[in-house]
Amino acid sequence: MRAVLLSVMLLLPFGSNAQTAQLLMGEEDGCYWCARWNADIGEIYPKTDKGALAPLMRINIRDPLPDGVSLKSKIIYTPTFVLLVDGVEHGRIEGYPGEDFFWGLLSMLMAEANLRGDGST
Repeated sequence: MRAVLLSVMLLLPFGSNAQTAQLLMGEEDGCYWCARWNADIGEIYPKTDKGALAPLMRINIRDPLPDGVSLKSKIIYTPTFVLLVDGVEHGRIEGYPGEDFFWGLLSMLMAEANLRGDGST
């Protein structure tokens, strides 16, 4: 019995209370500010600490939400960036205010969600 219990414990991830974060980007075809974000940040985002902590998920705002995603309200403006914690909206940035402001606003959202760079919450 002890061996079975130990085997089960080894299969469980450490910190099973850890939450999963994602950055949802709501966009649509022809969006000028989406294209600006893509040019300024899109390529580097996954290489940053923030990108590792909250990987980007893109959706077209006209499509249904992916399974397991719950938003406080419908996305109307593009781009809209929604910080999801375990699939639930924690906060959002509507529009793209430029590279410097984007990083600052995202940092504030992550701090409010108590997300840390070591992958824990």
